[in-house]
Amino acid sequence: MLTWEEFERTEMRVGTILEANDFPEARKPAYQLTIDFGTEIGIRKSSAQITKRYTKQELVGKQIVAVVNFPKKQIGKFMSECLVLGAVGQEGDVILLSPDFKVENGLRIG
Repeated sequence: MLTWEEFERTEMRVGTILEANDFPEARKPAYQLTIDFGTEIGIRKSSAQITKRYTKQELVGKQIVAVVNFPKKQIGKFMSECLVLGAVGQEGDVILLSPDFKVENGLRIG
């Protein structure tokens, strides 16, 4: 069980995907994402295994929710700087978490 203080330290923020590129070096099919989290946090990169449900074209401009205060993670030659959140189905397909309405980049999820 997490304590409330531990949960509060997790920074989940809204960001807008600026770029989505193939990640052919990944072990499982994935995209390399560039995400804008607003002026306070800035631009971050992430690798996401979301190729079953999303095309690169439909990801650009989409707002998502990600954890921005985990340590960076090296994935092959790519450095992932945040963790994009989604619901994971039984077949491993991921449905991204996103706000219902367009909001300011960087807003904290609470």
